[in-house]
Amino acid sequence: MEERRRSPPPRGTTGLYHFAINYLERRDLAVFKRLLGKDRSIDGASEAIYLHDPDYNGIELAWDRDRSEWPRRGNDLTLTKRPLDFYGLISELGEPVPD
Repeated sequence: MEERRRSPPPRGTTGLYHFAINYLERRDLAVFKRLLGKDRSIDGASEAIYLHDPDYNGIELAWDRDRSEWPRRGNDLTLTKRPLDFYGLISELGEPVPD
C-alpha cells in the first residue's frame, strides 16, 4: 500500500488532534480534580473527561467499563451521552465532596 504524502503540520504545532489516557478503574478518573484551578478547563465529559494542554492539544482521560455494564436495549448496544457525575466520582475516593 502506498503511503499518502501529507504536508507537515504548521510550524510550532504538533499536528496532534488529541491523546487518551485509559485508566483501569473509574475512580482513577478523579485525577481531573488535580487539574482544576490551574487555568485549566474541562471541555466535556461522559465516562471520559476531555480537556486540553496549554498548546490546545486535546487530552482524554477515560475509563472503559466492563462489557457486562455496557448499556443495552435487548441485545442491541445503545450509545448515550450521559453527563459524568463529578461529585459521585470524587466520593469514590472517600473524600469530602466540595459544595
